[in-house]
Amino acid sequence: MNLTSFNFLLFLFICVVLYYVIPKKAQWVLLLAASYLFYSMNGIFYPLFLFAGTVFTYTTALAIANKSQKDQAWLKEHKKELTKEERKAFQAASEKTKKGYMLIGLLACLLMLGIFKYSNFMIENINALLGLAGSKHSFGTWDLLLPMGLSFYTFQSIGYLLDVYMERGPVQKNFFQYMLFVSFFPQLMQGPISRYTDVADSMFAEHAFEWKQIKFGCERILWGFFKKLVIADTIAPAVRYITEDPDSYTGAWVLVGIVCYAIQIYADFSGGIDITLGAAQLFGIRLPENFIRPYFTKNTAQFWRCWHITMGTWFRDYVFYPLSISEGVMKLTNKCKARFGKAVAKRVPVYLATMVTWFATGIWHGASWKFIVWGLLNGMVLLVSKELEPLYRRFHEKFPRLVATKGYAFFQILRTFLLMGCLQILDCYSDVVTTFRMYVSMITDFHISSLSAERFLELEVTAAQYATVGVGCLVMLIVSIVSIRGSVREQMEEKPFFVRYACMAAMLVAVIMLGAYGYGYDSAQFIYNQF
Repeated sequence: MNLTSFNFLLFLFICVVLYYVIPKKAQWVLLLAASYLFYSMNGIFYPLFLFAGTVFTYTTALAIANKSQKDQAWLKEHKKELTKEERKAFQAASEKTKKGYMLIGLLACLLMLGIFKYSNFMIENINALLGLAGSKHSFGTWDLLLPMGLSFYTFQSIGYLLDVYMERGPVQKNFFQYMLFVSFFPQLMQGPISRYTDVADSMFAEHAFEWKQIKFGCERILWGFFKKLVIADTIAPAVRYITEDPDSYTGAWVLVGIVCYAIQIYADFSGGIDITLGAAQLFGIRLPENFIRPYFTKNTAQFWRCWHITMGTWFRDYVFYPLSISEGVMKLTNKCKARFGKAVAKRVPVYLATMVTWFATGIWHGASWKFIVWGLLNGMVLLVSKELEPLYRRFHEKFPRLVATKGYAFFQILRTFLLMGCLQILDCYSDVVTTFRMYVSMITDFHISSLSAERFLELEVTAAQYATVGVGCLVMLIVSIVSIRGSVREQMEEKPFFVRYACMAAMLVAVIMLGAYGYGYDSAQFIYNQF
């Protein structure tokens, strides 16, 4: 069920009405039932996978919490009877047991994710290696169902499990409430990847009907529809034409494809998140923001602090930091220090953790080499930028007036936009080799004269639709600038009644008319649903 479909809006409307009619104590129960019903309507067997992952992480997290509580109580009771060495031995044994529970839950989730999402990718690569070795034997791929949103709810469950293990958050003893945390239907398909401590208070609280929250939620949903249907879906054919026919669209057309896809993926993904956050707000539930003006950033590190924020923080907290201070990495660092000196040694944990983290980020996005390469290139760009910081600093010190100008700031923003766009376009071409061939063509075959009006119209996008996308991007730009001062919706509340509702009416008309959204229309699936 697409988030922009009439079925979803009807489902959401019914849920909201029932939510505020039934007794407040039963509100979270209704959301749990609605979430599993929603998931089953997208695939009859999907709830089984969701439930299995929920059981694994719930039971292992509860076992960890119970073991910790029991052992701490015993240690407190017998503290005077034990020597220092005995206390250390007891604590070490307790930690080993808890780690075992954690690994059971972690491996169960990763095994499920690996089987359904990556098994065929591994088989194809094994067959390729066998072919290179001269073997005629090959393994057949599996016809497996990929559960919708598997990556998102698996990572959310793993984050909860690790938070309990590392004592960063409380354990949820109510199994059904934990089920709701994992399965909450607005965020099930494309995130955000929430933490239990961030959403539990509002998710399980009793909510009275509040018109302002309903209004704000509807406005956020409408904004998401506008971005998705008026901008992303309108420019999508141009991206598809350019990337599916790389022999015809080279050189300057590759740059056009990069810019168009940067617009499409931002409007598509952030629009979907707007719908999710708005839908959650209708129930009084606060989910974390996932985008904060990423195309206003001046370098790649800033970009990844503002784009898909919940994914970035997940990999930072559960992969990068633990790996960079792990025992094995520390041993490697000490060996490098003795052999190559401090300058090399201090880079080892950062370099290693960064590349492993971005490899994992890439493979999380999809079982394909183009996503792995995308991840590794992001890691390399971040490390190169880190190494060049002293050079940037000297440049800024030597030319302070230039650096302080708006023109230089615009240059930094444009540079970051184009660099990240070049990496994002890896999503679209058929394989890595083709993408790199297109990169080269931008240098060897770049002719502005090839960008004729006639060829633009060959991309199944009319002149009126290009104008629509242009105006839509201008609206997104204005909203982003206004959001620097705080919530746009709160600022709109201060405007006269006519201005507020004229803006909402204009956006609704744009969605219906310019987004070609009506009876029988099936909008394109959200890009991040495939991840």
